Amino acid sequence: MIDLHSHILPGIDDGAKDLAMALAMARMAVADNTTHIACTPHFMPGVYDNNVSEVTQIMSELATAFVENGIDLKLVRGGDIHIAPDISAKLAVGTLPVLGTSNYFLFEPPHHVLPPGILNLCKNTMEAGYIPVLTHPERLTWIEKNYETMCKLDEMGLVIQLTAGSITGTFGKRAQYWSERMLDEGRVDIIASDAHNTQSRPPGLSRARDAIAARLDDQAALRMVQENPRRILDNMPVLLKSRQVTANTAPKKRGFLARIGLE
Repeated sequence: MIDLHSHILPGIDDGAKDLAMALAMARMAVADNTTHIACTPHFMPGVYDNNVSEVTQIMSELATAFVENGIDLKLVRGGDIHIAPDISAKLAVGTLPVLGTSNYFLFEPPHHVLPPGILNLCKNTMEAGYIPVLTHPERLTWIEKNYETMCKLDEMGLVIQLTAGSITGTFGKRAQYWSERMLDEGRVDIIASDAHNTQSRPPGLSRARDAIAARLDDQAALRMVQENPRRILDNMPVLLKSRQVTANTAPKKRGFLARIGLE
């Protein structure tokens, strides 16, 4: 399997804190039958001021450590790129990283606010030749009141990436609901671990893959963990989707009485 979203590079953001943890994460990924993992640290000015040359250097050092420790896991360079008006310009000059040598890049909007102009930003970025991979839309809190915007982004041609842990319930019922809805509607292209550590957010795709196979079928599951990720790294179009619109059955918000068991 190919995992295109992880924070495995040590000491560079809120992911692996040191080399020991990065090696432990790598061993977990290999044990789960992951063959390739993308190093995608946050690119978020003012919070994580990472740069491409530093990421490249740390990735090279980690790859050497893999060889020295007998870890058979291939690394792919990338970044978890937070929304900015000049994304396409920075991608063009190489100050923001694409995934590998492709024209795809991880695109992370704010978690709690729908950015005004996100549709035009993505349209302009795609017209410049770059394809956003929308990361974990199921975990964005604004999806509940703006699902139609998420659908428009999907239908514009953004690649939709769910977090494996959302599918299996690690991120709670709401993220699981939106994951399942988007899967049922045929809106999902790939899944990724978005791994940060070995405990609360470990690497691994197999549990989510198996859940997708049970919910949809084996072909759909393998498309999301093997074929589409490989096509992205090869800079090819992802496979066409068969979208199926479902009824809006969003989970209702639970009030105080429900939370304490009196409703």
